[in-house]
Amino acid sequence: MNTFVSILLSGAFLVYLANGFSGNFPILTFDEGYTHLFGENNLIVLRDEKSVHISLDERTGSGFVSQDLYLHGYFSASIKLPGDYTAGVVVAFYISNADMFEKNHDEIDFEFLGNIRGKEWRIQTNVYGNGSTSFGREERYGLWFDPTEDFHQYSVLWTENLIVFFVDNIPIREIKRTSSMGGDFPSKPVSVYATIWDGSNWATNGGKYHVDYRYAPFVSEFSNFILHGCAIDPFEPSKCNEMAEFNLVASRGINQAQRRKMASFRRKYLQYSYCYDRARYEIPMPECVIDVKEAEQLRGFDPVTFGGRRRGKRRHYPVPEASSSL
Repeated sequence: MNTFVSILLSGAFLVYLANGFSGNFPILTFDEGYTHLFGENNLIVLRDEKSVHISLDERTGSGFVSQDLYLHGYFSASIKLPGDYTAGVVVAFYISNADMFEKNHDEIDFEFLGNIRGKEWRIQTNVYGNGSTSFGREERYGLWFDPTEDFHQYSVLWTENLIVFFVDNIPIREIKRTSSMGGDFPSKPVSVYATIWDGSNWATNGGKYHVDYRYAPFVSEFSNFILHGCAIDPFEPSKCNEMAEFNLVASRGINQAQRRKMASFRRKYLQYSYCYDRARYEIPMPECVIDVKEAEQLRGFDPVTFGGRRRGKRRHYPVPEASSSL
């Protein structure tokens, strides 16, 4: 990366942090940033080359993957989810290196979980570091819009000390690296993926509702691709020195206006967080910052999971009504 591009990257990111938008980051065509992963016939690149449809039918799902590996960066796409009956369907936008590090992979996930007709999609975020899959760090949320009606932007900021998930440039989750996390914080080069697949065994009410292929194909649309990071050879020992400015600026975290928006979002739409799941973790994970209001909100939603009482047979609690805007 030359000096001009480094300055442009740093300047654009400073503007981003100050104003809470990513408009100064370059938008890529599909062929500039990605390649087919699987389900060849179920992946269609549109004529503008800036939009892609991936679909799930009874034969196969489909997906695509970035051409390069990245060590830290800002990764984003605008996504429109399938409508009607989508129980069991999972659409994922995530970064991972499981193909290279099978037993100690890193992963940062957006997973979109389909639902029965009349029920809303849910978002799940998750983070793994160094193969720490036995310690799930899931959170789930509702949304203030219908993600099947139009495109919305989903983004991940990842630095050496910080991860932030965004929806339409509103931060919804922040993870700061702590020394006690050890290798559980993602730290190795990753690829960026988008997939659609059958998650009938878990995605909707713990597997109660399965994919119904009478409603297939299930089509998810992607556009506005941003891959803004350090492309790297995983076997090259040199570090991404040109990303030092990026990490320095980005690791300062979100600004106060964004933090207020994040707090508002979480008060209204947070439905599950591992940090408050006393039935699963008697002691919160080391990176958890306990918010009293969030804890009270989740206890009201599911007192067994979030209240710390001994769990009997798991009940499925209804999703609370959410207000229409942040």
